[in-house]
Amino acid sequence: MQQDEAEQVVAALQERRVFAHLYRGSVARFGVRIVLPDGREALWDVDGAAGLEAQVMRDGMLVGFVPKIEGSESWSVEQTVDAIAAAVYD
Repeated sequence: MQQDEAEQVVAALQERRVFAHLYRGSVARFGVRIVLPDGREALWDVDGAAGLEAQVMRDGMLVGFVPKIEGSESWSVEQTVDAIAAAVYD
């Protein structure tokens, strides 16, 4: 995800009252960080691969994931926001 796209997604999620932040990964890699109420966090699209997916972390340890959503590599910002806002992290 490009920085400007990630910033747009974060802003739109915050408007929906989702606890979202810009995530700065390695050099020139950006994503979306969602803070979950139980102390976990979901890191969306931070690996640089095409398509939307998330790693679910707790205290720096991987505890789950949301697999790549097929076709998401060509989604609009609005479609990305809808998918992240509706995600289930069980």
